[in-house]
Amino acid sequence: MSTDKIDATKVHSLTQKSKTLYRHATQKPAGQNTPQPRRIGRSMDIARSNRITHFTPHVIANPAKPTIITKPQLDVSPTRHPLAAKVAAIRASAPVHPAHIQPAIAQKTAKTIKEEAIAEAFNQLEAEKTKEIENSRRQSKIIRLISYLIGLIIIIIIGLFIYLNIPSLSVSIANAQSGINASYPNYHPDGYSPNGPVSSSDGQVTVGFHANTGNGKYDIIQKKSSWDSSAVKNQVAKDAGSAVVSTFEESGLSIYTYTNNDGGSASWVNGGIMYTISFSGEAPLSVDQIRRIATSL
Repeated sequence: MSTDKIDATKVHSLTQKSKTLYRHATQKPAGQNTPQPRRIGRSMDIARSNRITHFTPHVIANPAKPTIITKPQLDVSPTRHPLAAKVAAIRASAPVHPAHIQPAIAQKTAKTIKEEAIAEAFNQLEAEKTKEIENSRRQSKIIRLISYLIGLIIIIIIGLFIYLNIPSLSVSIANAQSGINASYPNYHPDGYSPNGPVSSSDGQVTVGFHANTGNGKYDIIQKKSSWDSSAVKNQVAKDAGSAVVSTFEESGLSIYTYTNNDGGSASWVNGGIMYTISFSGEAPLSVDQIRRIATSL
């Protein structure tokens, strides 16, 4: 066994005298580089067993490579619209005929061309006929509308005519019922309007008027009579009582009139018919109004 590998028990059993200099008293000789003898003790190399883990040489393991986590890349490429994709799929599935492989179109025969021309002519005639029918229907609608408008206008005119002439018509009907030839006055004072329909009885016709404002009114009574002017005057004087009877002449007619608190009256005879105007209300008829009414009958 070499001196480098000495048993640990033998090394500890050897004792030697210390050869360390006391340098406080003795200085180190200058210029001497004598190597110091090797101390035996703790600084000696000691045989170390590989079986002891403490003395086993440490093996530096290769460091593990760090795991690199890669983020998934987003697909930002342009996408096709679903409808566009569907159209593209249909086109792709459709058979493609190159220009030089186009199916040949069957040539039409003269008979086919003639039949097609005849059919087209008939179609045109049918279309023109349909158009004429539609035009005639439209014209008939317009004509019916115009007829309705004309009929409505005629009805309005007739109604207006009847409205304006209904008093005369009423008097004619009353004449037929009463048996006399009564008449409707062409004049009535301002502020007065017809008061209802013309009334009739055996031998008598009465036409009434009322004031548009207030309670004034007057009636024109026409009846058969064989009286003369003197008889009429006596009857008027009897009806007037204490009222004064006034007489005036107008167009050959002798008119007798009076006025009292209740109203008044005016009478005359002409052609076998006795006419009497009986008036009442706050504003009695004036002599001039009575004269104009009498001459308009």
